[in-house]
Amino acid sequence: MNNILLRKKSISDMLETSKSHALKRSLGALDLTFLGIGAIIGTGIFVLTGVVAAETAGPALIISFILSGIACALAALCYAEFSSSVPIAGSVYTYTYATMGEVFAFLIGWDLMLEYLLAVSSVATGWSAYFQSFISGFGIHIPKILSSPPGSGHGGIVDLPAILIILLITALLSHGVQDSARFNNLMVMIKLAVVFIFIATGIGYVKPANWTPFMPFGFHGVITGAATVFFAYLGFDAVATASEEVRNPQRNVPIGIISSLAVCTFLYILVSLVLTGIVPFKLLDVNNPVAFALEYIGQGKLAGIISIGALAGITTVLLVMLYGQVRITFSMSRDGLLPKTFSHVHPKYKTPFANTWLTGIVAAVIGGFVDLTTLAHLVNIGTLAAFTLISIAVIIMRKTHPDLKRAFKVPFVPVLPIISAACCLYLMVSLPALTWKFFFAWIVFGAAVYLFYSRKHSQLSK
Repeated sequence: MNNILLRKKSISDMLETSKSHALKRSLGALDLTFLGIGAIIGTGIFVLTGVVAAETAGPALIISFILSGIACALAALCYAEFSSSVPIAGSVYTYTYATMGEVFAFLIGWDLMLEYLLAVSSVATGWSAYFQSFISGFGIHIPKILSSPPGSGHGGIVDLPAILIILLITALLSHGVQDSARFNNLMVMIKLAVVFIFIATGIGYVKPANWTPFMPFGFHGVITGAATVFFAYLGFDAVATASEEVRNPQRNVPIGIISSLAVCTFLYILVSLVLTGIVPFKLLDVNNPVAFALEYIGQGKLAGIISIGALAGITTVLLVMLYGQVRITFSMSRDGLLPKTFSHVHPKYKTPFANTWLTGIVAAVIGGFVDLTTLAHLVNIGTLAAFTLISIAVIIMRKTHPDLKRAFKVPFVPVLPIISAACCLYLMVSLPALTWKFFFAWIVFGAAVYLFYSRKHSQLSK
């Protein structure tokens, strides 16, 4: 039984399978960098910064971002090594299949399905809130009954804008990754311009006195803040899911992962410094801290531009997260662990067309009818679990495949991967107990699916 559960798929077999389910290779290093930035900069920078500064970190928010950034950077190095040596769709699911065995691969794939699906749904509700705020400036108001989910306290029955934006993104993704990449690149340029406008405008209003006390909630508050702002870094791992649609993936995927994370970390540090420097941290407990800060210094006209940037930013997060979800289930289906419908490639568009629409519709239903306030922490714990596994997998891969061609190598193995896994586990422990209960329930459900379906239908069983 143990041999069945821990059976591994060889890398050569994975490469052959990927050729028989050909996805179009059309992405370059710049596309991947923009894909990563598109996934990372969104809700985190436009919403989360204010709440964390006001409630847990104070002006030491910059330290929280740096600590989370270090944990992500260590994991990013592990992703870069795998993606340069195993350029196949599926990200950490695929890498785990080759190192730890089928049951671990399925469970981490199952975990990622939940992460991406909830991320799409919860970010869509954030997009809906920003969109309603934006159009209200023109005197247009959507009735609460049609613009908020049940249980949100607003008397709503459906969040219609959230449903519509997910379906629009689904339509775009289903018709080809190249068109989706062009749209993503445009949106990324808009939101980067908006972030630079905020930094350039706000830096002249910074008052160093606002940074005192620097650590009002103590170091424990900084650590709690790091576990929370970790959400702001989610998405760079989605770059690895694109490996099979990249020109020269051994070179371009590591560049995309590392460069996008570096750019975003630098911008988070600058925004944190400016934000807490122009507004006393106690006043930042708002849903739109960046726009609020501009209004605070009398730059209300620019606040409207910030709202446009926020919409663009959150739209790209939706696109990349939905893309990542589809590529995970595509890979699992191709290996027989999920039904074949998920790995069927459209003859014209060269995309997993049916999979994209199935995923999009489920995400739209969740985003439109479920209040995800409590479940949002599952996105963090799911990602941290994936980062922990990939850190361990790098060490195993070095032992089991010492001669594998690697265009990029993690330095100081096994020390850096061990530190990476330890950082991720530490942040996981900082999450609420209720989050762990939901996470455990989802994994148990996944284990049942594997035992009664996936184990029997796996390609390796044949």
